Amino acid sequence: MKKHFWQLSFACALLAGTTAQAQTQLSQGNLLVGSDISNFNLNFQKENTAFSMSLAPKLGYFIKDNIALGGYLNIDFATSDGATDLGYGLGAFGRYYVKNKSLEFVKNSRFFIEANAGLAGRNISVKDGGKTNTNGLGIGIGPGWTYFVTPNVGLEALLKYDIAAGFGNAPTSTSLNLNVGFQIYLPGKKMQKQLKSDITR
Repeated sequence: MKKHFWQLSFACALLAGTTAQAQTQLSQGNLLVGSDISNFNLNFQKENTAFSMSLAPKLGYFIKDNIALGGYLNIDFATSDGATDLGYGLGAFGRYYVKNKSLEFVKNSRFFIEANAGLAGRNISVKDGGKTNTNGLGIGIGPGWTYFVTPNVGLEALLKYDIAAGFGNAPTSTSLNLNVGFQIYLPGKKMQKQLKSDITR
């Protein structure tokens, strides 16, 4: 009986710690790691096979509650009928999670604003040998929405306007992209100590 009592106590403490973590996944000191995914397509045709893929892995650190800074890598690739389109980006991003209950129309969700700046480029070559390229500074900004399926995992959508400007035969390149993806929220040392303390009480 005593053994079952301690097992039940441990389970309750663990649940309480998980609930606390669910409420503080956006707290100072925590990490986020994940990726945006968009434009993934594979199309087989008799005379033409088309493939496209866009990935944007990110790693961020919450410098304050609801504010994360970090780095990102963008990779865009598409090929169809002898033409290729290769885009890239490398730089820093900032994200602010809006703390407004009136905007949380779905439980366990948050709106956010994200901006980024860094190196960016797009290089397009077509079947007849023509090429278009832009390589230089890349800037992007847009709103997003995260739904927390668990205390540590969020599924998200991000609508971002991106512009690249610099060198090449096309001085500027702009795009409006709707990305979907996921982020994993990892507790920092302070949160880990708090969870351990809650469990061992």
